[in-house]
Amino acid sequence: MARSLNQVTLMGNLTRDPELRQTPTGQNVTSFSLALNRSYKDQSGAWQEATDYIDIVAWGPLAERVSQYLSKGRRCLVQGRLQSRSWEQEGQKRSKVEVLANDVTFLDSRGEGGDSEGGSAGGGGYSAPAGGNDSKPAPSKKKDDVVIEDIGDQPINLDDIPF
Repeated sequence: MARSLNQVTLMGNLTRDPELRQTPTGQNVTSFSLALNRSYKDQSGAWQEATDYIDIVAWGPLAERVSQYLSKGRRCLVQGRLQSRSWEQEGQKRSKVEVLANDVTFLDSRGEGGDSEGGSAGGGGYSAPAGGNDSKPAPSKKKDDVVIEDIGDQPINLDDIPF
């Protein structure tokens, strides 16, 4: 039997603050929505703007980090899978398609509308912001005559890139 692929990558802005809840068993779950902007040409050839709104759900430690570090208006990259749910409400059948997040990457820097650093909130790749902000550069490491320097939060000068 052929295997299926269900993988989604979205980048957009949060339309509202993430809502952190707990299931009766104590599992954390956060829901939020992303606004995805796109441009297209209409029949007359004029450019039009449109926005799609996608609901996102994150579970466990990822849910905690998303609710702690993201807020309305912040940019993020979400990787996950589509999930459909159906239920009955007031005698009517309802259904919804949403994204179940596996990884959320925070794209804004501290100076762009929030106080958290950019980073990934997924499978262990994220480290929470440190309490203090020392302006001292991190020590250089030397390995096999190659100097490796950790620049941390320092901006990268594009003129220094050799290509």
